Amino acid sequence: MSLSHLDAKGRARMVDVGEKAATRRECIARGRVTMAPATLAQIVEGRMPKGDVIAVARIAGLQAAKRTAEWIPLAHPLPLEAVEISLEPDPAGTCVQIEARALAHAKTGVEMEALVAVAAAGLALYDMCKAVDRGMSLDAVRLVRKVGGKSGEWKRPGEDPPADQGGWRPGGRG
Repeated sequence: MSLSHLDAKGRARMVDVGEKAATRRECIARGRVTMAPATLAQIVEGRMPKGDVIAVARIAGLQAAKRTAEWIPLAHPLPLEAVEISLEPDPAGTCVQIEARALAHAKTGVEMEALVAVAAAGLALYDMCKAVDRGMSLDAVRLVRKVGGKSGEWKRPGEDPPADQGGWRPGGRG
């Protein structure tokens, strides 16, 4: 098996996608920030000292998705057509569930854009709340679904379907 991001001498390289056809690419990623119940209550009630935690985290995720190639050394800069970020308080899990959807017509997938958006949104949420709860954790960051390209569609087993397939709620399982 050869690794696409290594040249013949084993050195890291950016994959040449020049000959690939541009297709519609869509990816959905999820993660969560787990916290103390009192911290989640402050977020839900709008009492966090730094302000609107959810709005700031959403903007951070959007900004990060657009700059993924600056975060991930071998990622291609992509012309994103849409990025959607959902942050949903989950009292049962004492966490905020995060979901990002990235869409582009491109020669390579948008998995990293969706994953980076989730990670950045989670980190921004942590930053906004750390004075209240340093014990929070960002975890379960994962790809849930990808569509497009040579490999077609992939879905993570055991996840709730995305919003466009009914029965879904932001944050899914995990």
